[in-house]
Amino acid sequence: MAARNTARKRAFQILFEADQRGADVVTVLADWVRHSRSDTRQPPVSEFTMELVEGYAEHTRHIDELISQYAVGWTLDRMPVVDRNILRLGAYELIWVDATPDAVVLDEAVQLAKEFSTDDSPSFVNGLLGRFKDLKPSLRRDEA
Repeated sequence: MAARNTARKRAFQILFEADQRGADVVTVLADWVRHSRSDTRQPPVSEFTMELVEGYAEHTRHIDELISQYAVGWTLDRMPVVDRNILRLGAYELIWVDATPDAVVLDEAVQLAKEFSTDDSPSFVNGLLGRFKDLKPSLRRDEA
C-alpha cells in the first residue's frame, strides 16, 4: 500500500506544480516522466500516478465546479493552492476510481493535508470530500 501512497503524493505534486505554473497537468506529467527516464536520481512515475493525473485532467472542469459549489465560504481562486490540489486529486479518485475504497481516499487526502498544508486544512479537506462521498452517485451522473 505504500506504493499507492507514494503515487498519490506524486500525483498531488504534479497537480500542484501545474497549478503554480499555470500549465496543463498532462504536460507537467509528461515532463516528470521524461525527467525520470533521463535522470537516474529521479524516481520513476508509476502507472497509478499517471492514472490519477490523467483522470483528473479528463474531469478537470467538473471537479473544479464541484469544489467551487460545495466549498462554503471559499472560492477556488482564494483557496490555498495545496488544499485546492489535494481536493482535486481526492475528488477524482473518490468519484471515478471505484477500485479505491472511499475511506482510503479520505484518509490519504487528510494525510496529504497534514503533511503539506495548514492545521485547519485536514478538517476542511475531510469535510468537503466527505460531502462528495455522500453525494457520489449523483455527482457522476450530473457530469455534462
